[in-house]
Amino acid sequence: MKIDPMIIYLILLALMVITALMAVIARTLLKAAIALAVASAILTIIMFKLNSPLAAVFELSVCAGLITVLFVSVISLTNRMTHAEIMELTKTRLKRYLFLIVIVIAGIFFAMFGMPAHINAPIVPSENSIKFILWNVRMTDLLAQIIILLTGVFGVVVLLKEVLSKNDE
Repeated sequence: MKIDPMIIYLILLALMVITALMAVIARTLLKAAIALAVASAILTIIMFKLNSPLAAVFELSVCAGLITVLFVSVISLTNRMTHAEIMELTKTRLKRYLFLIVIVIAGIFFAMFGMPAHINAPIVPSENSIKFILWNVRMTDLLAQIIILLTGVFGVVVLLKEVLSKNDE
């Protein structure tokens, strides 16, 4: 018995919508992060079935993998705080996030105006190679993913420094 591919796609899409809804309505942040990772993994399967292996690999590694790890690690580092503690923390944290603002502004600038001409030069002459596609055709997407990764890493580093400094006191 052969199953129609359209039925498989509909089942996968239904599962993805259900897990995305679970991520939105989950009562705890940890359950929401896990549901979001499952939705991303289902989207990866759909991308593979649609013959988009590069997009699927990026989706699986970045969204289902790295972002989920970042969410879970940040959730595990957080504690409930009073309103006064939140206001004091906001004042002291602003200095630490200044570099993040620079990264975001640079990302917006490059997204709007593109890369400088000497950076955007073709790497290889073949238009079918991965290098050519990533650096010339999908440069903005690649740059946005790099900025998102750097932002996530920077956020975790700032939180870890704060937690470690509290533990040293």
